[in-house]
Amino acid sequence: MATGTIAGAAVRSSVDLGVPQVDRPHERLYWVLADCWNVVRRDLLHYRRLPVLILWRLGFPMVSVLLYGFVFGSAMRVPGGGDYREFLMPGMFASTMAFGFMNTATAVVTDTARGVTDRFRSMPMSPSAVCSGRGLADLSVAVAELTILALTALAIGWRSDGGPVDTVAAFGLLLLLRFSLIWVGVWCGLVVPNEEAAGGLYAVVFPLTMISSVFVAPSLMPAWLAPVAAWNPVSSTVQATRELFGNPGAGGGTWVEQHAVLMAVAWPLVITAVFLPLAVRRFQRLSR
Repeated sequence: MATGTIAGAAVRSSVDLGVPQVDRPHERLYWVLADCWNVVRRDLLHYRRLPVLILWRLGFPMVSVLLYGFVFGSAMRVPGGGDYREFLMPGMFASTMAFGFMNTATAVVTDTARGVTDRFRSMPMSPSAVCSGRGLADLSVAVAELTILALTALAIGWRSDGGPVDTVAAFGLLLLLRFSLIWVGVWCGLVVPNEEAAGGLYAVVFPLTMISSVFVAPSLMPAWLAPVAAWNPVSSTVQATRELFGNPGAGGGTWVEQHAVLMAVAWPLVITAVFLPLAVRRFQRLSR
C-alpha cells in the first residue's frame, strides 16, 4: 500500500472522529487526484520489484513480431501486393494493445484475491480514483510496450510512409484502443471469482484478435466470416493505422473499412462509455 494513500486516508478519516473539515469542490478534486496518483505509483512499483513482469510484457510482443513476420510471412498474401511485414506491423501493434486487457484483468483479480481491493474500500478513497489509477498505470505500461514494439519493427525494416502528424495520430489510436479495453479488464477482474477463472478470459481475447484484420485481410476470409472480422473494433484500429502509416492493405470494400479512422475513434469511445461506469459501479458494490 502506498504511504501517501494511507496518510491521505488518515487525514480524511478525521471527519468520522468529529473533527471539523470544510468540504469544498476543489478539495474533493484534490483528494481524487491524490488517490489516483497513489494507486498509479503503487501499481508501477510492482514492475520495479518484479522485473520478470517487464521482461514478459515487453519480450512477448518482440518475439511475436519475429515469429509472424519471418516464420509465417513468406506464406501470407497482401491484397493489392506489398511486403507482408509492412502489412503485419500495424496489426501487431493493435494486437498487443488488445491483449493488454488480460494483464489488467489479472492484476485486478489478484488484488481482489489478496485483499488489497478490500483495503482500498475500507478507506475514504474515491472509487473512481482507484479504477482510474489502475487505468493510468496500465496505459503507462502500454506506452512502453508500444515503444519497444515500434523499435523492433524498425529494426526488421518496417517504416511509416505517412507524415509525422499521421504517424503520431496512428499511435494515438492504438493507445485509445488500449485505454478503452482497460475498463473491460477492470470490470472483468472485479467480476471473475479468482485468478484461475481470469485465465479463461483468453477464450474471449484470442478470437477478438484472430478474427480480425491483424494477420489476414477480411476480403480473403470466407464470405460468412469476413463481415465479423471487418466489424471487429480491433480491425478498425488496424485498418486506420495502416492507412495513417501508409502501409499496404489499407482500405477495403465495406463501409466500415472505408471509414476506418472514424470507427477507430468511435469503437473505443463506445467501449469506454459502457465499461468505465460498469467498473466503478462494480467496485462500489463489492461485498465488504
